Amino acid sequence: MPKASEVKKNTAIEYNNSVYIIRDIERSVPQGRAGGSLYRMRMYDVVSGLKVDETFKDSDMLTLADLIRRQVMFSYLDGDELVFMDNEDYTPYNLNKENIADEILFIDENTQGVQVVLVDGSPVGIDLPSSVELVITETDPSIKGGSATARTKPAMLSTGLSVQVPEHISTGDKIKVNTEERKFMGRAESK
Repeated sequence: MPKASEVKKNTAIEYNNSVYIIRDIERSVPQGRAGGSLYRMRMYDVVSGLKVDETFKDSDMLTLADLIRRQVMFSYLDGDELVFMDNEDYTPYNLNKENIADEILFIDENTQGVQVVLVDGSPVGIDLPSSVELVITETDPSIKGGSATARTKPAMLSTGLSVQVPEHISTGDKIKVNTEERKFMGRAESK
């Protein structure tokens, strides 16, 4: 059983007789509290999707839920659901668009390293790799010599995500994007 201070985003915990996925964690250190940090966690019930905000002391013990992660590839869109295919046994996992709205912005048919999170055999969310490679579909024309400056411009990616890129990057380029910070990391390696 980990302490609240040791829990990371996308961890599943058992709390109040339900299983929750932690989507966001904010740490605060209130003044005059003899070194005790507080962790405010935004959690979603894996069954109902209900959002709960709870605050834990850093020493509070949390119970991890029994969950399984499986490597998957995005397969196709079926109405309001995205269908992911298990890389080993080809089991399809359907996830509602609304439940993974933030993650969808980093996934196209070529995205590698995506994992579906299963609780009691049911898909409840996805884990993204630390970075993904996406193609720029729209940005201002590149500026010759723009790599010498630190100025950036907005770029729309193939998934609908918008990120700031250096001026020398142009439409059609494939770039690496940090999924945690939603930031440009560099040009993708061409294979």
